Amino acid sequence: MKILNAFAALTLTAGSAFAAAHAMAPMVEASDQDVSNGIVSADLVAAGENGWLVVHRTDADMKPGPVVGHAPLRAGKNQDVAAILTEEVKSGDMLMLMVHSESGGMKTGIFEYTLGAKEDGPVKPDGNLVMKVITVQ
Repeated sequence: MKILNAFAALTLTAGSAFAAAHAMAPMVEASDQDVSNGIVSADLVAAGENGWLVVHRTDADMKPGPVVGHAPLRAGKNQDVAAILTEEVKSGDMLMLMVHSESGGMKTGIFEYTLGAKEDGPVKPDGNLVMKVITVQ
């Protein structure tokens, strides 16, 4: 019985360590890029829950502005996330790629956020936005 209990404890410990090693803090990795094809991409987005990669206009003040695109995210690691832009973005414009949740809205799977709303709003671990600012080339 002691051997069985030791094996069970070892299995649980190993499983917890494996999960902790593969859990990623929410983050966005993206680079400055050409968006003349109407798409902006993030190389990697980690999300703690299903949600959205939301593309906001921004400027030197680094405050999120109007939404100009979004793409769905799965909980966990998302690679090469592409968001279709809903309006023209010019070379030199700054874009903020931000992780938003899929909560608070009326419909699951429909992006419902408008600037300042709570529906499908920004994820803020420890009170900080999860985002990356890029400059359009």
